[in-house]
Amino acid sequence: MIRYFAKHPTAANLLMVAILLVGALALPKLQRDTFPETDPTQVEVRVNYPGATALDVEEAVCLRLEEALGIIPDKLELTCEARENQAISVVTMIEGRDFDTFYNDIKSEVEAITGFPDNVERPAVTKMERTATISTIAITGIDDPGALFAYADKVLSRVMRNKQIAQATMKGFADPLIDIRVSEQALRELDLSITDVSNAVKAQSVDLPAGTLETKSGDLVLRYADQRRKPREFAEIVVKSSEDGGIVRLKDIATVAKTFEFAEDKVTFNGQRAALIEIAKTPNQDTLKVKALIDKILENERAIAPAGVSLNISQDVSPNIVDRLRILTDNGIQGLVLVFLVMWLFFSLRYSFWVAMGLPVSFLGAIFAMQGLGYTLNTMTMVGLIVSTGLLMDDAIVISENIGARLKKGEDELEAAVKGTMQVLPSVVSSFLTTILIVGPLALMAGKIGAVLKVLPVILVITLAISLIEAFIILPSHLYHSLKKQGTGKQSRFHAAFERGFESFRNGVFGPMIDWAISWRYLTTGVIVGLLILSYAAFANGMLKFRSFPTLESDTIQARILMPQGTPLSETEVAVKQIVAALDKVNNDFKPLQKDGQDLVNNVLVYYGVNVDANEKGPHLATISADLLRAQDRKGSLQDMLSTWRKYTGPVPGSLAMKFTDKERGVAGNAIDIRLARWRSGANQECRRRAQGLPLQL
Repeated sequence: MIRYFAKHPTAANLLMVAILLVGALALPKLQRDTFPETDPTQVEVRVNYPGATALDVEEAVCLRLEEALGIIPDKLELTCEARENQAISVVTMIEGRDFDTFYNDIKSEVEAITGFPDNVERPAVTKMERTATISTIAITGIDDPGALFAYADKVLSRVMRNKQIAQATMKGFADPLIDIRVSEQALRELDLSITDVSNAVKAQSVDLPAGTLETKSGDLVLRYADQRRKPREFAEIVVKSSEDGGIVRLKDIATVAKTFEFAEDKVTFNGQRAALIEIAKTPNQDTLKVKALIDKILENERAIAPAGVSLNISQDVSPNIVDRLRILTDNGIQGLVLVFLVMWLFFSLRYSFWVAMGLPVSFLGAIFAMQGLGYTLNTMTMVGLIVSTGLLMDDAIVISENIGARLKKGEDELEAAVKGTMQVLPSVVSSFLTTILIVGPLALMAGKIGAVLKVLPVILVITLAISLIEAFIILPSHLYHSLKKQGTGKQSRFHAAFERGFESFRNGVFGPMIDWAISWRYLTTGVIVGLLILSYAAFANGMLKFRSFPTLESDTIQARILMPQGTPLSETEVAVKQIVAALDKVNNDFKPLQKDGQDLVNNVLVYYGVNVDANEKGPHLATISADLLRAQDRKGSLQDMLSTWRKYTGPVPGSLAMKFTDKERGVAGNAIDIRLARWRSGANQECRRRAQGLPLQL
């Protein structure tokens, strides 16, 4: 086959053009994302039990959930966390099983539980899937929370009208409700109880079917529609009337206002109360295309926004993808140019061009295969493409150099191209198989990291396999025709001078060094073994540390604060002000280091009631998140920034825990998770005693 393609005038060109064409057509269709899509393996069951203590929740809810879900097939692990007013159970599936069947089995078992107390709310069963949030729009400039919520809700409605926006949710508010505060004095004067007022509200705010009226012309559906939705509508409810026509309305004895269920469910953006609209995508959507659409929507919203209202982008993930695409493009171009220049030093321009063409042919062929197999252009697949750059160019260089060497020995162009390729074929194929054996086991890794890493060997093998087709079928044909052209031409002065210099270096410097190493073979072997021992020692003494993923400079730093349960929101806000003031000092310290004196901190978001480390909610929690300049644009170490922030903050009165960290990216999770469990009755004190000594041991 190698000889056939080498002799045929057009076959190799047709194959190359076909690969380039299908790759170029597949490139615009290839989706761009941050990480590969991973299949869910966990189902969460949330059960609300208002007014119950954690012990009540454990006995009344968790034990019944564990009993019902313990028989679920394909279950790897079941946990249930008892909190005040709520139980959260997470069921993990064995990898490789059918997740939809697993989810339906859990939902059926939960719905079949009949032993919950009467005031336990309906359990919520949800799939714990990764949400691919693209960007967050922060809306500020409206001081009244109710008005801000109403405006943000209109913006959300307009965003969702666009069919290309798959999911958009509003954050920064709890569920809205009507707050009715009745005067105790008015109740005594009117001889009413709070139950009387409650019954009046229930009776006069209804929306119920009232039956069907049959007529000759058809049936009419009757409905009693008097559902009150606004405060002024509730204010007109009659709570008491007299025989002489006197009426007491709700507004006469109470204040009625629209508010939110939990005051701590709020967000501030650069010190102003904000509404956040988080926009996510489906697995079938391209991140950069969705981001471009968000920018267009934002431009339209800013044009119609009232005076004083600001809409800003926060927590945008698209720059990370753009950076990795830039790295991939830069590496490809650099590799292409370097290979071309090095080959041109020894061979003709045409010869060097065809050797370098192996890179774009292999890349576009791999992109076509990726698009057909359903892969996206994400962090892991781009790493595979970058790693393959050097490997695939090695094959082309080895083949081309061997063909050139055989030509210099006197073989004609065709025989040099065919036999030179056949001679190195076993070595090149062996190198390809060795690569598969080294990276192949990554595809067998389990867990979240395994689900992400398994695409790396697949992309690497696909790219290298296509490069072998290019190297053994297309390249010999092109080199054969190039050698025919080169044989009739005269060597340039530059190439003649370079060849003389190279021969002088090889025979005068490099050759004697090899002879010396062979003569002192025991010393040479000892040096190699010594270097091997030093390499191992770097692991043993901790100089070279192991990480599953490299540490990347994040563009977001956070302070997460945990106050004692029961702490009012006002005290948490005081602690937040202290931390934000310290962040301003950090910005002032690092601002002179930045280009043109730019601010280090672009935006500051404060999430009340949120702390991912605490795994709970309430007014005693808060997270301060700062958006920084891009990593490639800023000066200064991220660890120095966090240390300075911690130093300027100082001790926060009343805080139980405070963590300064960058915002984690990826799926690796915490380095170490420690779980304390009570396995038998009466072991609580022993578990607590050991837990108190644990930090000293760490």
